[in-house]
Amino acid sequence: MAIVSAPVLLITPPFTQLNTPYPATAYLKGFLNTRQIPAVQADMGIEVTIALFSKAGLERLFAQVDTRKEWSENVKRILTLKDDYINTVDAVIRFLQGHTPTMAHLICKRNYLPEASRFAQLDDLNQAFGSMGTQDKAKHLATMYLEDLSDLIQECVDSHFGFSRYAERLGRSANSFDELYAALQAPLTLVDSLLIEILQQRMQDVQPMMVALSVPFPGNLYAAFRCAQWIKQHYPNVKLVMGGGFPNTELRSLSDARVFEFFDFITLDDGEAPIEALVQYIYGRRALEELKRTFTLQDGKVVFFDNPSCSDYKQGQVGTPDYSDFLLDKYISAIEVVNPMHSLWSDGRWNKLTMAHGCYWGKCTFCDISLPYIKQYEPITAQLLCDRMEEIIAQTGETGFHFVDEAAPPALMRALALEIIRRKLNVSWWTNIRFEKSFTRDLCMLLKESGCIAVSGGLEVASDRLLALIQKGITVAQVARVNKHFTEAGIMVHAYLMYGFPTQTAQETIDSLEMVRQMFEAGILQSAFWHQFAMTAHSPVGLEPDKYKVKKETEAIGSFANNDIVHTDPTGADHDSFSYGLKKSLLNYMHGACFDYPLQKWFEFKVPKTTVPPDYIVKALEADELASAKPTAKVVWLGKKPEVETVIKSKKGNQWELSSLTFQSRQDTLNIKVDKEQGLWLAEMLSTLSANNTKNYTLQEIKDSYEAAGLEDFELFWDNKPVNGLYKYGLLTL
Repeated sequence: MAIVSAPVLLITPPFTQLNTPYPATAYLKGFLNTRQIPAVQADMGIEVTIALFSKAGLERLFAQVDTRKEWSENVKRILTLKDDYINTVDAVIRFLQGHTPTMAHLICKRNYLPEASRFAQLDDLNQAFGSMGTQDKAKHLATMYLEDLSDLIQECVDSHFGFSRYAERLGRSANSFDELYAALQAPLTLVDSLLIEILQQRMQDVQPMMVALSVPFPGNLYAAFRCAQWIKQHYPNVKLVMGGGFPNTELRSLSDARVFEFFDFITLDDGEAPIEALVQYIYGRRALEELKRTFTLQDGKVVFFDNPSCSDYKQGQVGTPDYSDFLLDKYISAIEVVNPMHSLWSDGRWNKLTMAHGCYWGKCTFCDISLPYIKQYEPITAQLLCDRMEEIIAQTGETGFHFVDEAAPPALMRALALEIIRRKLNVSWWTNIRFEKSFTRDLCMLLKESGCIAVSGGLEVASDRLLALIQKGITVAQVARVNKHFTEAGIMVHAYLMYGFPTQTAQETIDSLEMVRQMFEAGILQSAFWHQFAMTAHSPVGLEPDKYKVKKETEAIGSFANNDIVHTDPTGADHDSFSYGLKKSLLNYMHGACFDYPLQKWFEFKVPKTTVPPDYIVKALEADELASAKPTAKVVWLGKKPEVETVIKSKKGNQWELSSLTFQSRQDTLNIKVDKEQGLWLAEMLSTLSANNTKNYTLQEIKDSYEAAGLEDFELFWDNKPVNGLYKYGLLTL
């Protein structure tokens, strides 16, 4: 790389996703572009990964394994097959990067890749990949191959290693800096060494005045400190700053001065204004006291500056995320879990964008709703979102988008879908939602037409009592109906599930599992993940534990990270004991298996029988009757212009004229016949309602037009066959 002098080097340390860049630095680089501040960014996670999983990297790895030690049988097997790994790794990585798709046939033969313990866990691949194909089957096998090597690294070389996290245990719940500080005094591991070699080259190439490290998760923290440690030693005049999701939630009460042996500054919340202020400070254009939401060390004490006269930027002012500098052709698509929805997080290159800052709901009692990144809600217009999408497509060549919202607002999703359709953008996209009743059958069909392929959302505890306590604003039956709308539109659904919420009983845990089982069996849920409730300092439960009948064992107060609070639930079940059974059952349900197993079979201890009727979800879906639309509802036509003919109908000697309208969809043809004048009016109205038009007409305006044409009984015509079946061809009421 040629030397590109820039004031700011933006780094994401290892490891986040391997299939696509984590977007934080792209957001910041896009903003700095608007302020004419040159910046270069690097995703060290993918760069370390491709350095490690290469022929040269594996040769270094195997050379570091002490063969005199007594290792596990699995490691012994991998060591015996060392040459096979070294000779195949470059080909595997190129395949997972999408450069050599024909390698799939060789990989699927099952006699090309060396196989260790991960392959023993494989499902019936023919059944599992009947709907996913050879490419996905090969990706899954190649992923297991890399996981085997990961097991070798963890056991023999670097116990901290993990593909999507690195030394996560050192960052999670680290109230004290002691353990992490001690780990940073230890010699570099192989992964550390590769990281530092890449960092050294990048520092030489960029020659920055400031290095900003974005730390989204606990699993990025250790590597961020390793980077900072090396830069401090070799570039003492370069200023170092940490920001991102981890400090935003965990370091809000930071007081340990040792942190500033590594970093000069730590910023909180939205990074645009703080980074700009730091650049101005470095250039001597701003005093230290004028920094924005920034910790630093002054006279040996940790101080926090938050200049009230320095305001944050609106979402319309922060610019388009800039994905330049990333090695976009080097990212790795992996499939760890055999499930089309589940694989979206690790398979494929997704451009990350946000529809709205914060959460429009902002009430869930387990969530850090008191923090600015959730509390301060600000949506972006659909027009600006599409502008940014078009810019990013031109820059990256990729047309897939993952909107990383806390919960995407349904009204904005509708507006975005219509704008995508009007602009004729060929994109695929997915996002996180709340399972609320706004997601009607017709809205889901609109989203699908715009390229929406999947949604994920929090079902949490599938118990109406606990959903009310969480203040989720939904019921289980409502979630089922919404999931049905998405699924029937062809949009996959993933549910985040929770167990261990305060006062949750064993009965409620089992009943929640039964609800989930029935949703999978009904085919309205394609993927899910259980996680155990964690009390955080900034959530309503953490702020008012007595209200939720839990007791704090520790206050989240320490000199370093403060968020997770150890607590007891005197009135609830032994939540830890349910973990394995919940996850094992879910894995089977995601594979479409074991729906007939009694729930007791998943647990090695006695659990109560479910009190949920076996047809609860089926009955909830049967009750999904379409309510009559409000007069203010918008109506759009997504279909083609129908062919209209006048035909003569005869009955008992009488003849009259009818309009015959023929509709063509991408898959089939529909013909309907209505009274002549109604048919002529309908054909004209559909042109008016076209989604290509900027004006959206309301149902009341359509009724007014119908009656102005001298036609009678609008509701009888509009709400009944054959017109009410036209939703399948694109007549949607939103």
